[in-house]
Amino acid sequence: MTLELKGVSKSVEGQVHIHPTDLTLKNGTMNVLLGPTSSGKTSLMRLMAGLDVPNTGQIFWEGKDVTGMRVQDRKVAMVYQQFINYPSMTVYDNIASPMKLMGADAKEIDRRVRESAELMQLTPMLDRKPLELSGGQQQRCALARALVKNAGLVLLDEPLANLDYKLREELRVEIPKIFEASGSIFVYATTEPEEALLLGGNTATLWEGRVTQFGLTPEVYRQPVDATTARVFSDPPMNFLDVTKSGNELQFGEGQSAQASGQLTQLPDGRYTAGFRPNHLEIKKHSDNAMQFAARLSVTELTGSETFVHLDHFDERWVGLIHGVHDLQRGERLDVWLDPRHVYIFGEDGKLIAAAAYALAA
Repeated sequence: MTLELKGVSKSVEGQVHIHPTDLTLKNGTMNVLLGPTSSGKTSLMRLMAGLDVPNTGQIFWEGKDVTGMRVQDRKVAMVYQQFINYPSMTVYDNIASPMKLMGADAKEIDRRVRESAELMQLTPMLDRKPLELSGGQQQRCALARALVKNAGLVLLDEPLANLDYKLREELRVEIPKIFEASGSIFVYATTEPEEALLLGGNTATLWEGRVTQFGLTPEVYRQPVDATTARVFSDPPMNFLDVTKSGNELQFGEGQSAQASGQLTQLPDGRYTAGFRPNHLEIKKHSDNAMQFAARLSVTELTGSETFVHLDHFDERWVGLIHGVHDLQRGERLDVWLDPRHVYIFGEDGKLIAAAAYALAA
């Protein structure tokens, strides 16, 4: 069972929502669409579901061309960020509604409703109406309805965004387990790189209506094909810095340098772009060969156990994610450190030339 998009694109009133896209999703897989708001995640999902018809290209389900086929005629379930339930029905009847429409046997309906309700921790609430539930319980009701439908394609459009932190963390762990045994194809849209990593499976990174990379989630994270993908798959976004290779040396700003190693020794002399993630920027030297940079502190944000530092480094704006709580003054000069093992090298066209040494060793 596969879902295949071939050259699929979508424009509305001359504005491109999805550029021509090729994508193949296989049965029993979790597939994450990762990208910022308005990157095309929902538009791509609507094309997969049959809610919208592509301007170009074809969509195949199990080898059959379903381009233009109505969503009602496809085995699709979709859950949105804004949960949708029938307010006049009980939770039980909300969950059972897809099976009743399919004409399933009453005993089978009851069995599957109670199974999905148990998974979603809704058993004590089956006789209640949705408006008697909390927001998290209402979203779990919508998820249970998608689960009981036994659809071949399940589309989850930021389904946990409105839930409280504790429930969101629980469901992030449970959702892959819940759907793993069904054999369905799952597509999960999110703006959060951390959520993509927790869900695992495959990830497609999106930027301005383009799928920039698709593959196993850890591989996309560790070896992004270009600077755009690296920026998308980093929260806060990846920091960048000009670098020049001369001989066997990489020369960074402020006279900092590092010895080229591995594949970088074969790199032609010239100008490139270095990239590094915020959690690899440090305010203390932790390795002997760490490079030191002078920056000015613009803003600090405390999360409780970590500190975000927003830095001005000449014309660049960097963000560092520093472990612990630090008493830092806005506007002060701050020395920061970067281990060369954490540096990615990109070409002038933005394409990845060398992944960071730590990522290759993972």
